[in-house]
Amino acid sequence: MLSAKSLFQEILDNDEAFRLFCSIAASGESQGGWENARIAALVPESERALAPKITRHGADEDKHGRIFNALLKKRGLEPVDVPPETDYTMLLERHGIGLAHEKLKADQPLTVRDVITYLAHSRVTEQRAAEQMAMLLKYFADHPDLGRAVRMIYADEDNHLAYSHEELLRYAAAGHGPYIRRTLRECAHAEIRVHRDVSLAVMARMGRILGWS
Repeated sequence: MLSAKSLFQEILDNDEAFRLFCSIAASGESQGGWENARIAALVPESERALAPKITRHGADEDKHGRIFNALLKKRGLEPVDVPPETDYTMLLERHGIGLAHEKLKADQPLTVRDVITYLAHSRVTEQRAAEQMAMLLKYFADHPDLGRAVRMIYADEDNHLAYSHEELLRYAAAGHGPYIRRTLRECAHAEIRVHRDVSLAVMARMGRILGWS
């Protein structure tokens, strides 16, 4: 019977499928690390108190990327290029969700609204990440190879979700509620579409590797 556990177990048991899974995950986490580092560097003076939290978020994302690469190395595998249709982070940016990379590559300070946009984007994407890691935690918390990594990443994602939510509540109390609600709605609608498309693309790739069709 097909289940989330049996599906992921099949991926875990196949080197090529596992290599694709970890490569996609590592790439997304590393990209998130870069984005957070740039945002922390560009936070406006009035919001500098947030910078350490954003820096920590980015450091955690970098750590997750290293964890997925270490899982590959442990199996004697090298990362593969991420197929564009499975690149969740890139596709979110292409849909205008979060802060554009052009803005992050510049040296101009961000605005308060930019910071709120970043937090709304984090609130939506971290909820998705926390839910996915909760599923893996349910099935693989005690796995000899994956268990420690899953537990660590789940705890970090849960913390990221809580901090972005708390900061949005603080900004809402300061009078930014309408902008926050509008931005959250836009982010959530776009993220649902991107996640659906990426999920289908990943499953199509996995299906070819694992001979499902």
